[in-house]
Amino acid sequence: IWVQDTEGSAFWAHVCADLANRGVRDVLIVCCDGLKGLPEVVEATWPDSMVQTCVVHLIRAATRFVAYQDRKKVAAALKPIYTAPSEDAAWAALVEFETSELGQKYPSTVMTWKNSWDRFVPFLQFPPMLRKVIYTTNAIESLNYQLRKVTKNRGHFPSTDAAVKLLWLAICNIEDKRAADRARDRGKPASERKAQGRLVEGQVVTNWKQALAQLAAAYPDRITPYL
Repeated sequence: IWVQDTEGSAFWAHVCADLANRGVRDVLIVCCDGLKGLPEVVEATWPDSMVQTCVVHLIRAATRFVAYQDRKKVAAALKPIYTAPSEDAAWAALVEFETSELGQKYPSTVMTWKNSWDRFVPFLQFPPMLRKVIYTTNAIESLNYQLRKVTKNRGHFPSTDAAVKLLWLAICNIEDKRAADRARDRGKPASERKAQGRLVEGQVVTNWKQALAQLAAAYPDRITPYL
């Protein structure tokens, strides 16, 4: 857990340097939600890494100024962009949306995609199973949401250490509750299990075996030695 008043390149440089000093020698893909300065610092710390913007956050940003009654229509119209088989096909889908009635009505949606294009397209080079793993930061967002519920009613903390201690205790509590839920679900068919996956120990990823196989194919020299 790192604590900082404001986010920026200097803060993320400290975080990445800390991770590198603790033994993180290589990073394949970093999925983030447009945090200022983070992509550049990641690429400077691990030159062979690829920074991918979170597609879910991009969709949310693109529909920020869309009228409520049009949001489902716009979201459906945007789907061909991020499910396209290639960058050229994705760009063609964006142009098609731009010239459509919805695109003309909401030019800010088009500009959001164009401004984020360079950070959006990297994951289009990967097969479907791997795309499902790297297209969103929702796994960590679930944790962040629960931590915000713990901190928002506490007012001011007497010190940074007090805030960090509360966050850590909250994480332990979340893990304990999820572990109890998984214990109750143990032995049930997969369709009947309702417990959430682990957070600190590693979130459960659907079709991870297939995604890992595709990662190994894309990065054989960087993945295979550790399998």
